[in-house]
Amino acid sequence: MANQDLERARQAIGPIGLVTAAGERPARPAQAADDEWPLPGGTARVYYGQGNRGVTRPVLLSDGFNSGPTDFDAFWEHVDGAPHRFASRLRERGRDLILIGFDERSASILNNARAATAAIQRAIAERLGDARLVVGGFSMGGIVTRYALARSELERIDHQTAVYLSIDSPHLGASVPIALQAIAHHLAPVNDALSQQLNSPAARQLLWRHIEEPTAVPAQDQARTELLEQLHRVGDWPRIPRLLGVANGVGDGRRNGVPPGVEALRSNGPYLTDTRLLTQAGGRDRVVAELRGLLGEVTVRTDDFPDIDGAPGGTLDSFGILADTLKDAGENVDVSHRSIGFVPTPSAVAIRGIETNDDLYADITSLPPEDSQLDDFLTSSTPTPHSALTEEIGAWILDRLPD
Repeated sequence: MANQDLERARQAIGPIGLVTAAGERPARPAQAADDEWPLPGGTARVYYGQGNRGVTRPVLLSDGFNSGPTDFDAFWEHVDGAPHRFASRLRERGRDLILIGFDERSASILNNARAATAAIQRAIAERLGDARLVVGGFSMGGIVTRYALARSELERIDHQTAVYLSIDSPHLGASVPIALQAIAHHLAPVNDALSQQLNSPAARQLLWRHIEEPTAVPAQDQARTELLEQLHRVGDWPRIPRLLGVANGVGDGRRNGVPPGVEALRSNGPYLTDTRLLTQAGGRDRVVAELRGLLGEVTVRTDDFPDIDGAPGGTLDSFGILADTLKDAGENVDVSHRSIGFVPTPSAVAIRGIETNDDLYADITSLPPEDSQLDDFLTSSTPTPHSALTEEIGAWILDRLPD
């Protein structure tokens, strides 16, 4: 690729980010917090419940994955956006909301757990009375707090938590299509924002299968192996609190409408010529991406994957985000499937697995509840965006908070 062509492409193709929380969008300014706590590697913002003059009945929720520091305006919009206003309903019941943010959301989950642990201990120290805590998080935040609570128990630190809550957290792993990972790394000479995000410590820990360059063989990353080992070392789960989880995906095994092995996105120049990204299909030697253009040619294949893009689960506008960015750069783009599955339902409710179609498409509603590693869980009645606080999810959570 000529230097002048490369420079034109750099100027045209802006940063691409994998946004994984429904609240990551232009937002109204967050409501002014009643207090703000500095944390190691993060910050917590505190919103007192109605009638409270200090932390009295604390609910701590951790932010999820993205690049850079927590955007508290977006975070507030996520928990109190129209029409459901979950934060407002929570506070009307006398609950104090404590939002835990991170200086770098893509840093190691094990490192960001320090911020969650510090927030829990600060809440205990500041609390008026002896109401036990509710602790959890959105997406990655549910894994961060799961580890923080379990480690506290191992170290015999009293976390005084009655309920642990995960909101569409990828307990068994999350899925970013290998096709999308491949094009992110393929575009790195032009703009490496998405490539760096997908190769960040937290992404490597969360993704069920990962590649660090277009021609790499998809596999569980070593960082994920180490995370799972560390979770096992602290007992996998906290044992003292009641374990609750919600899934944005349905539980009856219905597909999300994305068929396997079909074209999801096609781009036809000037930088990417006759480039195709396909949805994931099972079987061996499956072509998932054909990358052509000024950056060279690469064909990307997978072996023995399940049909994971179409599986029930919280959805993400993965191909849509890429398509919009390429269109803005002047590419001629057709996108057939903007949104696909991101956190499969079995992963969010920690039941069975996500390695095979039999597990991914299982009718969870017909399985014994004790098959889950959680004490109680909810699967959504209709497919919804990843980690979105719908009316159904919000009401279920509020009904299960301790007195």
